[in-house]
Amino acid sequence: MVEKSGQQPAGSDRGPDDPMLWPFAAARLAIDACLWWLERGPVEQGESDVPWTTSGIAALELSTMRLRDCSRTRSGQPALVCAPYALHRALIADFASGHSVLQSLQQGGIDRVYLTDWRSASPEMRYLSIDSYLSDLNVAVDEIGSPVDLIGLCQGGWLSLLYAARFPAKVRRLVLVGAPVDLSVESRLAQLARNAPEIVYDQLVARGGGNVSGAEMLHVWSKTPDRDDIAAALQRDLSDEEGAALLARFDRWNTETLNLPGSYYLEIVNWIFRENRIASGNFTALGRAIDLKDVKAPVFLLAGLDDDVVPATQALATANLIGTPPAFVAAASEPSNHLGLFMGARTHAHAWPRIAEWLRNDLSSVLARRA
Repeated sequence: MVEKSGQQPAGSDRGPDDPMLWPFAAARLAIDACLWWLERGPVEQGESDVPWTTSGIAALELSTMRLRDCSRTRSGQPALVCAPYALHRALIADFASGHSVLQSLQQGGIDRVYLTDWRSASPEMRYLSIDSYLSDLNVAVDEIGSPVDLIGLCQGGWLSLLYAARFPAKVRRLVLVGAPVDLSVESRLAQLARNAPEIVYDQLVARGGGNVSGAEMLHVWSKTPDRDDIAAALQRDLSDEEGAALLARFDRWNTETLNLPGSYYLEIVNWIFRENRIASGNFTALGRAIDLKDVKAPVFLLAGLDDDVVPATQALATANLIGTPPAFVAAASEPSNHLGLFMGARTHAHAWPRIAEWLRNDLSSVLARRA
């Protein structure tokens, strides 16, 4: 059964308000008022000005990521949070107390929690592809012990969906939050990708020496998020002392940009956002054609009603592409913009406890009670 919550938003003429749009900014389209950039280059490997909120250890060091283990026990069903690999660090999933996906999962009774902490691309990483990231994700899952509950955030969502279709026996349940999958469903993100000439993206990679440079994008775009932008993302007033600390923390997090491997970036732009290969059934991953109907695990879809990056209609359309029986697809929509799905206080008070409960529930018994 598909469950929905929240209210439909009033019309809005705002553009995307999320820094994860940055790879498409190369076209220099008229969206600079909606993109957030500060004057600092990409974070160096291992360097960070902002500490994690949830305690954990680096369980595995791979070429694409550190697998972060925040488990409180060695037994029980594991959940792996697949963070978006875009402009910023995986701290987007563990931003602050009351604004952390990892913390909300733990408070909801998920005691074995892991996170993909993606690395900023160094020059030797420039030829890494989507297959490289899927391969390392597979190594991480094997290290944790399958089947896992896979939780994909934004662009970590399409990667998680590809993984679940490629290795269906290794995923017990799948959560997709603000995930762009079917780019035929109109969105500003899809428009940006299609409207820019292909040579623009090639030149961006060439200027970065084979990678897409965070520093390059900072030179192109200079608008910083204002207090209202950040308050909307965190879904709280920032005028008190705690709010001021969160504002400073957000500013520090926002400066720590990551580079993307050129090959990986061009595959995303061309195969996913321009050609819509995942949704159209024309994607090959690790040597095998991907059929989303092979995904039969229970799925939870979370969308933001005020999300201009991945509109709710696009985020929820994934339900029509997968092989999961409708009775085992849950969907929720929240009055949230894109970043608010991962960082927002209201979203963490309402949606994430539902997700944790859904992960813990025996869905077969729930279905039997409904029948």
